[in-house]
Amino acid sequence: MRSHVPHIVGRDLHLRELAGALTDACAQRGRGVFLVGEAGIGKTRLAAEAVGMAVDHGMRVLRGRSTTTGPAVPFRPLTEALMSLFRGGEPLDDLPLGPYRPVLGRLIPDWGGDVPAGSSMIVLGEAVLRLLIATGRDRGTLLLLEDLHDADPETLAVVEYLVDNLDQAPVLLVATIRTEPCDALDLAESARWRRVGTTLDLAPLTRAEVAALAASQLGTDPAGVPAPALDRLWEDSAGSPLLAEERLQSMITSGSLVNGDDGWKVVGDLRGDVSTSMAKGLLQRIDRLGPRGRDLFSAAAVIGRRFPLTVLQHVTGADDRELLSHLHAGVASRLVVPDEPAPDWYAFRHPLTVEALFTQLTPGRRAELAGRAATAVQALHPELEGDWCQLAAGLRSEEGDVTEAGRLFAEAGRRALAAGAISSAVALLSRAERLLADSGDAVRRAEVLETLLPALAETGDFGRAFSLARELNALAGTDLTVSRLAVLHTRLAKVAHTAGRWEDGNRAVAHARALLRRSPDERAGALVDVAAAYLALDTPGPDCTQQAEKLARSALQAAERHALPSAVCQAWELLATLARERDFDESTGLLESALLTAEQHRLPLQRMYALTRIGGNNWLTDGSTGPLLAARDEALRVGSATIVHTIDGILVLDAVLRADFGAARRAGDECLAVVQRLRLAPASRYVLMAQAALAAHQGDRAAMERALAAFADWDGSGSQEEPLTIGLARAFCALMEEDRTGAVRALRDVADLEHANPSTYYLSGRYGIGVLLDVLAGDAGRAEQEEIAATAPGRMRWNRQFVLFADAVLLGREGRAAEAGEAAAEALRAAEPYPTALHLALRLLSEDAHAHGWGEPVAWLRRAEHHFHQTSVPAVTNACRAALRRLGAPVHQHRSGSSRIPEQLRALGVTVREYEVFQLLPERLGNKEIADRLYISPRTVEKHIASLGSKTGRSSRAALCEFSVAFAP
Repeated sequence: MRSHVPHIVGRDLHLRELAGALTDACAQRGRGVFLVGEAGIGKTRLAAEAVGMAVDHGMRVLRGRSTTTGPAVPFRPLTEALMSLFRGGEPLDDLPLGPYRPVLGRLIPDWGGDVPAGSSMIVLGEAVLRLLIATGRDRGTLLLLEDLHDADPETLAVVEYLVDNLDQAPVLLVATIRTEPCDALDLAESARWRRVGTTLDLAPLTRAEVAALAASQLGTDPAGVPAPALDRLWEDSAGSPLLAEERLQSMITSGSLVNGDDGWKVVGDLRGDVSTSMAKGLLQRIDRLGPRGRDLFSAAAVIGRRFPLTVLQHVTGADDRELLSHLHAGVASRLVVPDEPAPDWYAFRHPLTVEALFTQLTPGRRAELAGRAATAVQALHPELEGDWCQLAAGLRSEEGDVTEAGRLFAEAGRRALAAGAISSAVALLSRAERLLADSGDAVRRAEVLETLLPALAETGDFGRAFSLARELNALAGTDLTVSRLAVLHTRLAKVAHTAGRWEDGNRAVAHARALLRRSPDERAGALVDVAAAYLALDTPGPDCTQQAEKLARSALQAAERHALPSAVCQAWELLATLARERDFDESTGLLESALLTAEQHRLPLQRMYALTRIGGNNWLTDGSTGPLLAARDEALRVGSATIVHTIDGILVLDAVLRADFGAARRAGDECLAVVQRLRLAPASRYVLMAQAALAAHQGDRAAMERALAAFADWDGSGSQEEPLTIGLARAFCALMEEDRTGAVRALRDVADLEHANPSTYYLSGRYGIGVLLDVLAGDAGRAEQEEIAATAPGRMRWNRQFVLFADAVLLGREGRAAEAGEAAAEALRAAEPYPTALHLALRLLSEDAHAHGWGEPVAWLRRAEHHFHQTSVPAVTNACRAALRRLGAPVHQHRSGSSRIPEQLRALGVTVREYEVFQLLPERLGNKEIADRLYISPRTVEKHIASLGSKTGRSSRAALCEFSVAFAP
């Protein structure tokens, strides 16, 4: 209701709190403020005052209102609020929203498109947060959400995420909530206890405040309000501002309170013919509409606080003229208002109106009207498209037809799940399950459970999912088919897999298999095998990969026979993961089959996963990131921020391996902040592993240990990433400290881990750096090196460089110097993208190469010394310098400008001064001309040219000048 009072009475403390919150938001210290109180207590009026103050601050104001007992409109308050951004004509397409812009298509039709179904509410919350920050960065934003108690579960999930993350944003979220048990009230209380939100409880007005309110509305002072009128207002309103205003208006309208020359006077009966104090003013206005008007609005109240005219007309039998005349009377009496977004819909102005009408209906009459309304809905909308299905379900439930209500709620839940509204789907399916349990319809109840169990897993409500497991035993004694019951146990197995409860999952699989032995069903068996395969792979054990592959192949064959495309894709993806250990071409071929199937059957998520895994295979085999970036672009297009951040984690590790440490640090910090805020545990572990490797590759043990401690906090022990934290972090850090023994010990730990629980990650050292270290130490020979070189992981580009260097060492020791040099050259080409690994390998093998007379050990040591000097790794730098001295080679000081010398020349020992002379040789200048250019003597030039000839192997000046042309800019 829009108040007629020119100013707010009795809310000074609340106004001060709101003013402070608005000021804080303008200073980038946002938060949530919840206005909580009973119906009619003044929440809307106080919120409107907050809007006025925000406008005075120059802030942007976004307003949205939740739906109530009519058809649920997912995200309505958020959509309504955000849509106002597009009415001002401001350019919004260039906002820095990254992967979150497509996600916002769920709320903003202007940005609609291929929005992925089932995307996380956390991701959507982050998307809304970024939009609010981007649009309010310079002026601040007030986001007002009214009637949050009527909001759908998805809206509440987004609101909760916003409140948790507004502390550094220029956004104030204000929401109004009724004091009745509801999820919104629980949200507000939780925010208050966690100190991320403020709850402002609106208490009833005192008698003096009711007098002030009445005086303000009457245009007088409190002493000018007649005492009898004040007594009646106080008694009837119980301190409710709305009811006080309504009651005061009814006194004036009825002529009981009039304004004369000497002020306001009571001239009639103020009591009115009403039954309860909370509904007196409303019932009085309803009664003035006559019996037919009361019946019509009673039927409307049964439909909901929002009601469509077409349905109401079918229920009441009113003709157009009668219906519209009563509606106009209701609008004039301020009982109902047009619901502007939908022209056929009207809404009661206040929920108290609905409650007052219900007091006039018997339970039997309410059930009768609900049944008639449901029949009208189904007649007018046979397909029950959109929200009509949920409306019909609620009406059938009110009627008492639990079977039909359960069927309709189940259908509404399945539709919500397909649309990605998982929390709403859970609520609807749960209601359907309870109704069908009461009706005894086991078949439909099983159908609901088959959808409800995985939906609960998606929302993380594993406790509820496992509590439903007991219901499966009860269904075993019904007319439910054995196959259906087996599929239900399979669904439970998938829930257990998602929750990490491998034993529970395997028990569910065993139960399903026992049922299918009694009544074989290959279609159900395929679904069981898919679930069992994923459980087998992730359940620790030495034979987990073999068992997973066997199950996946069995599932694939049956799924193909019975046309189960989703199961086919899942099986191929699992087989592709396992095939990487044998042959990457085979793995990629399987993924391409999954990609084709996903595209043929329009399975966008399976398509995206296949693209991501294909990109991952390319990165592992040849180090290219192009296909991964293409998959990332696809994920950006459809708005899958989760996959974007997963790929970003791989790209962080890629930057570490490429020694692009600055980029790795920036990207890692940014990615980690987001994935931890989104609570994405696998992505968080992966990025923390990459950060530990980043520190290790720079020899920063303290930073590495901090990253590994954070990794452990994310349940890192036993995870797929754990071997990488040892092989890429601890082993490399030991090598950067010149502790080869420690590095070998760490790699032995990796081998033990992977023996006890085979991993599908292959960069942990067993196929790479470990081979080179074992060959140098004499712990591995030709047979061991060739065995690794023949494997698919040994041919991955990161691993291949070390395997080739190990081959060169073995060839040198076998007296095959030329072949050793060729192997080293091939290793250098493979190692080109990875400078730290390349120079570490050169440092490790140079002295062995010198001892066996092959390669260019002095040049290699100089290259390694310069690299580790530039990257500030003193232990390896000093070790290279000491090795050069042992080999009898001069050790050059690092003068200013040495970084400009090409690596090939620097490896030959060319100094800064010599390089300055070398740069002028392409011009064919004489010694005096060069001396004049460099301000040195001709004799010094002659000495430098002689040294350059010796170092480069060019005996004549002409040959040296010709050689210098290749280095000319």
